[in-house]
Amino acid sequence: MAAMTTSQPTNPLVGPLLTDFYQISMAYSYWRHKRHEVEGVFELYFRQNPFGGEFTVFAGLDECIRYLESFKVTDTDIEYLRTLLPRAEPGFFDWLRALDASDVTVHAVREGTVVFPKCPLLRVHGPIGLAQLLETSLLNLVNFASLVTTNAARMRLAAGPDCRLLEFGLRRAQGPDGGVSASRYAFVGGFDGTSNVLAGKIFRDLPVSGTHGHSYVQAHRSREDLPADCILNGVDIAEAALQWRGELGYEEGAALHEGEFAAFVSYALANPTTFVALVDTYSVLDTGLRNFVTVALALAEAGFEAKGVRIDSGDLAYLSKEARQLFDRTADDLDAGAYGAGRGSLAESLRKCYVVASNDINERVLLSLRDQGAKVDAYGIGTHLVTCQAQPALGCVYKLVEISGEPCLKLSQEPGKTTIPGAKACYRLVGARGQMLLDLLVPAAHAAPEVGERVLCRHPFDSSKRAYVTPSRVLELHAPVFEGGRRVGAAENLRELRAYCQRQLGEVREDVLRPLNPTPYKTSVSAELFSFLQDALQRHQPITELT
Repeated sequence: MAAMTTSQPTNPLVGPLLTDFYQISMAYSYWRHKRHEVEGVFELYFRQNPFGGEFTVFAGLDECIRYLESFKVTDTDIEYLRTLLPRAEPGFFDWLRALDASDVTVHAVREGTVVFPKCPLLRVHGPIGLAQLLETSLLNLVNFASLVTTNAARMRLAAGPDCRLLEFGLRRAQGPDGGVSASRYAFVGGFDGTSNVLAGKIFRDLPVSGTHGHSYVQAHRSREDLPADCILNGVDIAEAALQWRGELGYEEGAALHEGEFAAFVSYALANPTTFVALVDTYSVLDTGLRNFVTVALALAEAGFEAKGVRIDSGDLAYLSKEARQLFDRTADDLDAGAYGAGRGSLAESLRKCYVVASNDINERVLLSLRDQGAKVDAYGIGTHLVTCQAQPALGCVYKLVEISGEPCLKLSQEPGKTTIPGAKACYRLVGARGQMLLDLLVPAAHAAPEVGERVLCRHPFDSSKRAYVTPSRVLELHAPVFEGGRRVGAAENLRELRAYCQRQLGEVREDVLRPLNPTPYKTSVSAELFSFLQDALQRHQPITELT
């Protein structure tokens, strides 16, 4: 029987040493005092939704599993660790060298699920020495992935379901990994493609597209820069475009930029099936759009359809409307025979042309353009998407909740930082109208809530907040994903994750998703877990003495 292969992390930097030093020093202390094999349970979760919203999309699970499957400390790792821990006993390094993740079991929420604070995204069971070593890498793999996916999902909601969204952020991303990861997770969150060629190579179901830059237009100074051969399918594109310029009346009182014209002709000849012109190098209205229309009609005569234009500056709402109006008006004139009979197919090709807008787009701009009735068919979004400028980090944490089978607790003067003890399962309770009502945390060893059963759901730290819920459906959010050193179940591709994410967003109430004053979604605890938590707080909270 052939040996099973393990999947490797996408980024080769991901491995046991992608961690904080204190994880190593804690592991050594556990090992030295012979506590490293004690069973522990850690939960990875976040405390607050990002971007001022009330939802988050979980992502990064596939990379977590890849990390666990390939977890192995190498000889060169050991050599370096010896320099950090010069006083450590040799047996510790022998233990590290033999270590893998086969004794770890992970339960997780499905990647692409809409999640909320306090719900464990990952529940990690295993020897505490090993489980402690996993903390930093797991947080690193989940934090940014979930943040970008959530950012992309919010932008998808702001743009609407019919608008194409393209990720253009590689040049502004935080390094190569930030760029590739952002391309991947923006697609999961609802974007339609990326300009990132390497991301497209790594993730073969990630569409790659793009236009051209201003430099390409600037590099053509006059008609003298037209190609020597402008013939395409028997049509001289340059000559046909110039003929259209005369027929459309663009020569009358208009100073069309001849270098821009040459650039559009050259690019169309090289890319006849994907011709999108950047029309704001000089003037969108005075020259860019008109030069595009003439070349687009010439291309149509040769049997090809131009795709559209990109506007990268100026009043995007106004300019997009003007572009759409010009395309439609010219198409109507063609249909009416203003430029000769039998040109209906040319009119149709012009009507199909779309308008792409870029230029520092963020969620707020998307909402504003939508409110203004902008005629934008697609957006190219970079900086604000990939860097998550509105909020640079999600803030996931990895907390010990159980040791040797006994629940344990971390206290804090900030209630939000007090942990809920014990390994927990999370169930989503759905009401009679199919709406998500709340998520319920239950001790992992307890039975799940049942459909039609009246359940008392409580706020974990506020005894006055409680509600009875009778669910019509109960969805268990956790499932085993890693056991015995291997992934449980098949990995999902990006298209499957993207489709699942969009279905998830469709199941969340609109008031929870809305960008302004969204309704908080509740993560509650069962009555039994609430009572246990209160008892634990009483036992562990020191009593202040006043004198």
